[in-house]
Amino acid sequence: MPSQDEASLTQEINTVVVGNGPSALILSYILHGNIPYYNSTKAHPDPILHQKLCNRRCLLDVDIADLTTHFTASRLSYSTQALPVNVLLDTLLRPLADTNPDQYHSCVEWRHEPKKRVSHLVLGNASKPGGQWADNPVPGSWDIGALSYAEMLSLPGYSLTEHRRTSHVACAEDFARPSRREVAEYLAIYPEMVGISDSIHTNTKVEGISQIPTGFRIASHNIRCKHLVLASGTFSNLIPARPLLQPLLSLPSARRSIEHPLLVIGSGFSAADVILSASSDQRILHIFKWAPDEHPSPLRACHPRAYPEYAGVYRKMKLAVRACSGLQESVSPFRRKKSDPFERANGQALYEGLPNTYITDVKMCKRSAIITLRQSDGQCVEREIGAMQYVIGRRGSLDFIDHDMRCDILGSEAVNADFPVTGKTLRSKAEESLEVAPKVFIVGSLTGDSLIRFAFGGCVSAAREIIRRTKQGDEPTAGIIRTHKELAHATDTQARINEKAEASDYSLTNGHADLGRAAKPRSMSIDMVMKRCEIWHESGWWSGGCIVS
Repeated sequence: MPSQDEASLTQEINTVVVGNGPSALILSYILHGNIPYYNSTKAHPDPILHQKLCNRRCLLDVDIADLTTHFTASRLSYSTQALPVNVLLDTLLRPLADTNPDQYHSCVEWRHEPKKRVSHLVLGNASKPGGQWADNPVPGSWDIGALSYAEMLSLPGYSLTEHRRTSHVACAEDFARPSRREVAEYLAIYPEMVGISDSIHTNTKVEGISQIPTGFRIASHNIRCKHLVLASGTFSNLIPARPLLQPLLSLPSARRSIEHPLLVIGSGFSAADVILSASSDQRILHIFKWAPDEHPSPLRACHPRAYPEYAGVYRKMKLAVRACSGLQESVSPFRRKKSDPFERANGQALYEGLPNTYITDVKMCKRSAIITLRQSDGQCVEREIGAMQYVIGRRGSLDFIDHDMRCDILGSEAVNADFPVTGKTLRSKAEESLEVAPKVFIVGSLTGDSLIRFAFGGCVSAAREIIRRTKQGDEPTAGIIRTHKELAHATDTQARINEKAEASDYSLTNGHADLGRAAKPRSMSIDMVMKRCEIWHESGWWSGGCIVS
């Protein structure tokens, strides 16, 4: 990695990318002159898509609406939740990845074209390339499996499989989930392996971005650029605890077993990670929101075979709800025989779940605290705890952009610098265009699609405009890479589907359909596709604040 001294950064540059996560690395790879083309010798299993792409193979110069308008009627299963450009690149890079990943090879070939290279800098405050993968703000184990399967996590030019071979690690089977440690190590070495490390800067905090006549100025480093790409994500900041609970954060760290219970507040993946990472004899007091009809926990969508650890935590939450309601679970004798990491140790239950419980008072002791809890039935109880992890979600921020420019991007309601940014904040703009303000582009989870597999399309779209304007002029091209809302009007059928999706609670699922089923290769019959959609509909997945991939 280059030196992080401000003096080492170029003062005049074409493009600055804020953030150094996976989407920033993909975009940098393209801006280094690596251009994606459709490889017609490895035909895509969708014959309509294949025929259309044979006539225009450079993926920087395609009509997304024309290429994807038939997806909803295809015999293949395409995501209706991600942006069309992201769905297109995903299926070209990994045909049938959700069902038969080994049946087809990638349909994309990357050609190095030095004339299309654009000078740029990637500035991120993470300690290593990889963004949130490099800096884990939640005290969860690095050995917990990623939500995405290994084949969904590779970046162009140097795949995770190649990294495993280089590191002398056995290649995983299909639908295997690599550990977060492995993914973080892969992303950290990726820039060096593909030759883009000259543009990647870590431990670099960007501040004071403002608009100037020639583009933008970054006050913290006195850099001026023509194009700005926001790849800062929506998971950079943990939602802070309310003032009453702040003193509990000063209790000893819960990384080792402590005498009193560890209090965990939250109902999503981060809370589950803390619980799963605790010592085997650590007692857990878990406070979580339970509203399965309005805001179900994302753990609900985890299939027991594909995500057994998360399904186990969710089962404990359900049992706690039943216990608080005075109901007894009917369990088969076979299930009782299975090992349960939350069963009793030294005569005490390791897990106690309290749904919809509110902390009304906190009394700090020397190495513990007494908290008063008001339960959903109005009853108040006291518990002594030894540590607390407050993990109800994460949000992003654009506080590094000045007020006027931030309001131009987010709207007039973003008056405060700490305005929280989620996957939904800029989604409507992303459906119109990834250029959310003049010469300002968004990629990655800021578009509302948070998985690595759905980052490629946005990066290709942004790179296309930056490369074209740099080489040919500054006027945007109309009608080539069309977006979600334009595609919605391509046919009446598509418009009705989009209208239905907007009215549903699970319209922004960010591609996590695979959480709700066991990942086994299967037939692509219409019946199977319909069955999968039914399972997905019932899963109740929502896109609330968890880091994924």
